[in-house]
Amino acid sequence: MIEESLRSLLNRARKAVTDAKNMSDIDALDIAFLGRKGELADLMKQMSSAKSEDRPKLGAMANEVKTEIEKLISLKRDSFAMSGLQKQLDQEREDVTEPGIKPAQGHLHLMNHAIRDIEKIFTDAGFVRVRYPEVEWDKYAFENLNMPADHPARDEWETFFVDTPPDAKNGKMILTPHATSGTARILSEKDLPIRAINISKTYRRQIDLTHVPMFHQFDGLIVDKGLNLTHLLGILDYFVKSFFGPDRKVRVRPYHFRFTEPSFEVDISTDSKMGKNGWLELGGAGMLHPNVLKAAGIDPEVYTGLAFGWGVERTYMMREGLHMDDIRTLYKNDLRFLNQF
Repeated sequence: MIEESLRSLLNRARKAVTDAKNMSDIDALDIAFLGRKGELADLMKQMSSAKSEDRPKLGAMANEVKTEIEKLISLKRDSFAMSGLQKQLDQEREDVTEPGIKPAQGHLHLMNHAIRDIEKIFTDAGFVRVRYPEVEWDKYAFENLNMPADHPARDEWETFFVDTPPDAKNGKMILTPHATSGTARILSEKDLPIRAINISKTYRRQIDLTHVPMFHQFDGLIVDKGLNLTHLLGILDYFVKSFFGPDRKVRVRPYHFRFTEPSFEVDISTDSKMGKNGWLELGGAGMLHPNVLKAAGIDPEVYTGLAFGWGVERTYMMREGLHMDDIRTLYKNDLRFLNQF
């Protein structure tokens, strides 16, 4: 009786699983046939009424039926799962012929454009682009540039000093306050003649409409035999016309810098396109001071040098068409401003 019931249970399970339409039907059949209160559990309870010699055979048969039904249900579940996955793949299949969505593309910062423009102008004139550390020593930033110990630039209110013990040979560690520290390093290498342009980040403790704590400077240097002021004026005029336009003019005014003698402030002409007529101060220039050459072990009686340099941000702000009164705008990461360039 129990044996026939087990065979009947297996046959009905086969048909029911075959006829199942979805995963919910399979879950229901699993409970109906194999659950704790399912049909197989009821038949197992009837084992106690069977003869003791028949129980092992009936128990083995019940396990085979259970295993077979579990296998049927498992295979049907896998079939439904694969069918569902295929349906999902069909729905989500990508049409490779459909035009794609172009991702947003960034661009170089305004200062990167300026630096590239400046570098090209000078490399076209035979200069070599050099780079030096942003963390610098007092020796190169001040001492070798003919700046005395009491010079205002060496004050903590002007320069960022690194909190580390001074070096016996190089002095205090600082964040380089000007690209001219690269000039001292180039000279110390004594690979003459020299025609180099150093463009780098520099740091000073100032922030207002025309200053930021981190900014960029470029410093040009030529050291050779027989240089004079006409060479300096020529390279200044070449840069101004190349960067600002052929109609812009340059003039120099006597000034005082510790590392050049004679020294000059450099001005460029303006016009109505910039909102005013007259002159704007661009930066500083001059012939290298003999003491700077001597500090590098170069004989000033044999070689002369000329140097010039100013801020990249300030230079770019003086271009026609760029109406910007606050240098801090460059580093506020305001996309309304940056996306214009």
